[in-house]
Amino acid sequence: MEYLNKVLGIKVTYEDVEFKHLPNFIVMRYRLQMASMNGKKAIFLYPKTELEQIGVLKKHIARIQKNENLPVVLVLKEIISRQKEYLIREKIPFVVEGRQIYLPFMALYLQEWCNAEREQREEMRPSAQMLLLHFIYGGAQELSTSQAAKDLELTPTSISRASKQLEEMGLLHIKKRGVQRILKSEDSPKILFQKAGDKLLNPIKRTVYIPKEFVGTALLESGYSALAECSMLNAPNVKYYATERISQWKDVMTNRLQDSQVQVAVEMWRYNPRKLSTRNTVDELSLALALREDADERVGEAVEEMLNELWRKIDGYRD
Repeated sequence: MEYLNKVLGIKVTYEDVEFKHLPNFIVMRYRLQMASMNGKKAIFLYPKTELEQIGVLKKHIARIQKNENLPVVLVLKEIISRQKEYLIREKIPFVVEGRQIYLPFMALYLQEWCNAEREQREEMRPSAQMLLLHFIYGGAQELSTSQAAKDLELTPTSISRASKQLEEMGLLHIKKRGVQRILKSEDSPKILFQKAGDKLLNPIKRTVYIPKEFVGTALLESGYSALAECSMLNAPNVKYYATERISQWKDVMTNRLQDSQVQVAVEMWRYNPRKLSTRNTVDELSLALALREDADERVGEAVEEMLNELWRKIDGYRD
């Protein structure tokens, strides 16, 4: 890699090594290359597709390190500000050719420049996220903005802003058909969700704890409680629920769990969780986003199991 040599005088040499005993989901997503940087061995990891969400990426890298017992360096063609922050926060080494070097195991950090144009990208609106997930649940089939507004109970102004933002982000296209504005995508539901990646927000703004007796039927199960409903994960000791507002419990809620026997967790979401749910738990995609930073490998496996089942179900609708 000439960039490392040119900027820092680090000579990189490569070895032809066959990496054995790696799971198929690693082999399908990455190309691995054994490298030596001034004599220090490391594995260069080249993503074959869009960069995984940070929680998933951490698990993949940890799995490779467990097998090879060497540092793993992510090699990227480009990077945006939010991805850079996530990678540095999690101390994941990476190199972006001609732009960025972060090798904490060699005590090196150099930033030359990031893609300024993409850095300016605004955060996704909660209404835009809700619209995108609703579109995905519909099999990524054509959907009029008027129907989406009706389904999600959004105002014409909100649906217009949400759809425009999704178009600007390159996630959906809008075409006119008479007076109707139609949302469409060439991507499958799964690819579209992966493409959105880190643009999607964690729906949870805040978590509080309230006495169990204050839980009503209006609350949807969320977090580990919801995940246990659709996977082999064991139910947690403390139940989790989701809602859009928590002000009604201001006199009884606490910011920390004080008694697991008498309290439950209530998450305040950025959007109404009921708008995307068809049962007594929050929807699967929002749940996956809420848990994507969870470091527990069992949770990650349960989320993957849940999503695989969801994609099969959605593909069935499309067929």
